[in-house]
Amino acid sequence: MGDQVASDERVPARHPATPAGTPLRDVLAEFATGVTVLTVAGERPHGMTANSVTSVSLDPPLVLCCVARTARMHDAIASTGRLGVSVLGRGQEQLARYFADKRRPEGAAQFDRVDWCPGPYTGAPLLSGALAWLECEVAETYEGGDHSIFLSRVLDATRRDRRLPGLVFFRSAFHRAVADQDALTRP
Repeated sequence: MGDQVASDERVPARHPATPAGTPLRDVLAEFATGVTVLTVAGERPHGMTANSVTSVSLDPPLVLCCVARTARMHDAIASTGRLGVSVLGRGQEQLARYFADKRRPEGAAQFDRVDWCPGPYTGAPLLSGALAWLECEVAETYEGGDHSIFLSRVLDATRRDRRLPGLVFFRSAFHRAVADQDALTRP
């Protein structure tokens, strides 16, 4: 009996509660992610909410972000080769929604309604009040289906107080990570 696994710990080939052919978006909604805003400077500054930012390597410091090739951010990153990443905190859901809204102004005007400062290495707008900021330079770009994967060298990394909770995206909704507990709560 010591070698047996409890039935709730087994991973069947097809879980009976999930029909085969479930859309990938629905399956990945079960994976909680942090929420960031990617930004670029240049002639047409741009920002975009993203949860597809991942640490790749500590030495050298590398991160990746995935951006749809049809998104304005795709061309902005490709043309500038540099970007900023603002990691949002629990009180910044409205900021995440703003940079996800396609109706917001284009270019520099989209930053008129938010508090930010230019990154010292990239000039990319770094959003005030975020939990952490990265400034990055694209090292490689890879095709990934309908997205491009931008592998970037971290030029600078800064964070605020570690006790502040982050904003999390889970099951297609924003949640607040609780800093002193292992739980998620709805805003």
